[in-house]
Amino acid sequence: MKKRGSGLASFVLGGAALLFPLAGVWAADRSGGEIKASGVKIGESADAKDMVRLEVDLPKPGYLGSPPNVRLKNLEPARKPGQMPLVPKGTVNLALKKRVASSDKEPIIGEVELITDGDKNTKDGCFVEFRFGQQWVQIDLGSKCDIYAMLIWHYHKEWRVYRDVIVQTADDPDFVTGVKTVFNNDRDNTAKMGTGKDKEYAEDNLGKLIECKDVQARYVRLYSSGNTSNDMNHYTEVEVYGKPVGR
Repeated sequence: MKKRGSGLASFVLGGAALLFPLAGVWAADRSGGEIKASGVKIGESADAKDMVRLEVDLPKPGYLGSPPNVRLKNLEPARKPGQMPLVPKGTVNLALKKRVASSDKEPIIGEVELITDGDKNTKDGCFVEFRFGQQWVQIDLGSKCDIYAMLIWHYHKEWRVYRDVIVQTADDPDFVTGVKTVFNNDRDNTAKMGTGKDKEYAEDNLGKLIECKDVQARYVRLYSSGNTSNDMNHYTEVEVYGKPVGR
């Protein structure tokens, strides 16, 4: 028979074991460091192991007020400002001013160059509109690169959710060699590219953050298939953060 005193001691020690690990998580949350990246543990300082917090120039909010009454079962919570991953020092936006191709050769509005021009605002002339159905855009980074994170702005002038968003990387422009899927929220495999496990997300000025682990590629391709407001596909800006391999 166990003594009551030993049982109480076990309860106290067990409670302490639960309490003190959480203290590190709370501290990380207060400092905006709750996101893990590249092997850096929660609570470590931003400059640990030659890592720095990813800094991004964000556009102004495109809309204010409450979102429309749209019920989506697979919608992730809105990301808070400041929730950015740790990345190696020297990380840059590899996609800036890089060449862009698309499945729709004649966009309805704009030109594909707008997708990597660095302008993420919502004013007219800052986005590209492609026709309905599944469409993709593809960015040539110029050389094989280590990719740590991506940010995507489809169209954040109003609240909306884009459908069947899939992001892949590859070594060749035809996406035959070294293909890797880094994001897929096509839960019912509508695109016939595999069933995705990621959640849908609402557009806002913070952009959709995709953290990448062990990703090396030259090409990035992004798919979508309409949105909750209409059947068209849009892109305002895509940023790909990393470094050329060997640098």
